[in-house]
Amino acid sequence: MSLRGLNERVSLEELADVYLPLSRLLNLHVRAARNLNGVTDTFLGRPVTGHTYVIAVAGSVAVGKSTFARILQALMARWPDHPAVDLVTTDGFLYPLRILEEKQLMSRKGFPESYDARRMVQFLSDVKAGQTEVRAPVYSHQSYDIVPDQWQVVRRPDVLIFEGLNVLQPGLAGGSGGRPASVILSDFFDFSIYLDASTSNIAAWYLDRFRLLQRTVFQQPTSYFHHYRDLGPEEASAAGRRIWSSINEVNLKENILPTRERAHVVLYKDADHSIARVSLRQI
Repeated sequence: MSLRGLNERVSLEELADVYLPLSRLLNLHVRAARNLNGVTDTFLGRPVTGHTYVIAVAGSVAVGKSTFARILQALMARWPDHPAVDLVTTDGFLYPLRILEEKQLMSRKGFPESYDARRMVQFLSDVKAGQTEVRAPVYSHQSYDIVPDQWQVVRRPDVLIFEGLNVLQPGLAGGSGGRPASVILSDFFDFSIYLDASTSNIAAWYLDRFRLLQRTVFQQPTSYFHHYRDLGPEEASAAGRRIWSSINEVNLKENILPTRERAHVVLYKDADHSIARVSLRQI
């Protein structure tokens, strides 16, 4: 399946038992929101217009957010009314490497402070306001940096899936100068999903992915991690474990995992990547 990530496995049974019911639930929520927005527009005496429904997808590095979001996008786009469903990741809102280096945040990349939160808030605000075109920066995992002068253009989709590590983090706000922010990122979400798994399983998946990338993508001269190209299997494993324990595991425990209870739905994955349990928060 082309929608899968590097080391992800999604079965037909899981599609039928988890993804399709979740897609139907979201369909009901989107239709209800559309009806309510129509009532509000009518009450205010303004033309009834479509409002973008925003779904947040959160979770750790290597937990499978990207694969999940791509499958969800494909399923939702196949609803009977064929809505326009866009997918944007928060990677594009990371500060460029130059700024991260200036701010001495290279070892904190992926932590809340490494994102341009004001730009993210403005992006979502413009999408929710129904602007004709809204641009999001594009991130390259190969160069490990923002791609200059390249944009993902969002044109008033019916649904926007916004996927990233810290999307449910209360601290990601649009304020400046030390003043309390009037809005935070999650103010713009209509529905939120958190992908969960045991920390040991996520660590194992991260290490598997790191070793695979070390044998493939990292071999390319244009890769930011090209300096790992000649590591032997044991050295590559040691490097992956070191990066996980010093950066990604810390971010998970300090910033990502505490946001789990804010999600409307939590999907818990087993060691084989399958979704074993679904928790739905009563709204």
